[in-house]
Amino acid sequence: MVRRLALSVVGVLLLHGTAAAQSADGKVLFTQRCGVCHTLNSATPSILAPHLAGVGGRKAGSVEGFRYSKALSGSSIVWSEATLEQFLSAPGKMVPGTRMAVSIPDAKQRTAIVRYLVGQRK
Repeated sequence: MVRRLALSVVGVLLLHGTAAAQSADGKVLFTQRCGVCHTLNSATPSILAPHLAGVGGRKAGSVEGFRYSKALSGSSIVWSEATLEQFLSAPGKMVPGTRMAVSIPDAKQRTAIVRYLVGQRK
């Protein structure tokens, strides 16, 4: 009986932790999922990925000094909530040949990240 109760408590705590992680705000999720490669500081260049400062409304592949794939720099994409959602769900599907290999399959996390990014200013 005690073992069953202990397992139930552990299960509830694990579920609560998962729910809390899924409801985390976009800033935290950006840091966790994107911050290894991307920055929001336009003055801090990265060799891994372009900065995402002011990404909302910007043409894809247009950060000065970053070397993009021909596929992304040659696209006509302008980043908005809708285009970022689509891209982050499956980058290679939206832009075959892109170097971006990481996707955000969880729709809630993706939406939180996108809203955070689009809300940022340069």
